[in-house]
Amino acid sequence: MTATRPQPRPGVLDIAPYVPGKSTAPGVAKVFKLSSNETPLGASQATIEAYRSVATHLEDYPDGAALALREAIGGVFGLDPDRIVCGAGSDDLLNLLARAYLADGDEAIHTTHGFLVYPIATLGAGAKPVVAAEKNFTADVDTILKAVTPKTKIVFLANPNNPTGTYVPFDEVRRLHRGLPPHVLLVLDAAYAEYVRRNDYEAGIELVATSENVVMCRTFSKIYGLAAVRLGWMYGPAAVVDAVNRIRGPFNVNAPAIAAGIAAIKDAAHVERAREHNAKWLPWLTEEIDKLGLTVTPSVGNFVLIHFPDRKGRTAQDADAFLTKHGVLLRQLGAYKLPNALRMTVGTEEANRLVVKVLAEFLGTAA
Repeated sequence: MTATRPQPRPGVLDIAPYVPGKSTAPGVAKVFKLSSNETPLGASQATIEAYRSVATHLEDYPDGAALALREAIGGVFGLDPDRIVCGAGSDDLLNLLARAYLADGDEAIHTTHGFLVYPIATLGAGAKPVVAAEKNFTADVDTILKAVTPKTKIVFLANPNNPTGTYVPFDEVRRLHRGLPPHVLLVLDAAYAEYVRRNDYEAGIELVATSENVVMCRTFSKIYGLAAVRLGWMYGPAAVVDAVNRIRGPFNVNAPAIAAGIAAIKDAAHVERAREHNAKWLPWLTEEIDKLGLTVTPSVGNFVLIHFPDRKGRTAQDADAFLTKHGVLLRQLGAYKLPNALRMTVGTEEANRLVVKVLAEFLGTAA
């Protein structure tokens, strides 16, 4: 049969569109958005000033190579700028990697509750997403390795993982890498690495530096407070960097983002303040919510995964509706195969205390 209109490539219409965390609560005077893992501290003053400084030159194209930004990142982390690629958020880079290394009929592995962009990028490239089961809401190396077939070309590993907040110790990441065929690309998505305070965790820099089939993706959207400008970066082997640079947009990072990124990456004091805020309130939230009788998955990120009973009037959907009426926005997780859970970003002190108070009211528990 002759098509009556243009048809997308196979797989595109199988994609469930990504739905961001909600940001409005109609009829509520004051809203606390805790649905997108944004930092409650915002961007640093130096970063804001750097962003504003570009306003008088908006007619000029940005540096397509983002050289000054790559040099700034390289200086902070001790990396070769030539092995860094910048993009419009780490999402941009994940999609570029899929486009560069996946073809029709290939497979890419991600874990059960892994970031939704992985299957979207995989299907968009005409490949098949393969789900590796997790154990205790944590990626399991043995399960991932068992899922590898001759068709596998990429393994996506979010470490720490969003939305569960769990992580894989780096010895296990190395074991995963050793078990992969050399032609399989291991993508370490370390969007929340700056928040992790565990001796057995590494973001992946050393493994990338000594391997030909590992890349690490990072973002400015979280601890640096630059979610609005869309900025991320990737560190990889020279051959992977070359492939990605051949297909990325010639100006895929805008000038305000470059300026803000340079200032943000150099503002170590602001990053440390954000880390300290998270180190204080993450355990507090975990303990206080646990006291209410709800289960919280231990997290190393800037968010907590809260599990609700599958009981009428007490479900995650019921809780979400109740919280929203009180101006508190959390993230529903049905798309992540966690229909009985909500994800909460660590917010300001006011927001954190309000969530515990409202949850107590919801559960009929005295605060």
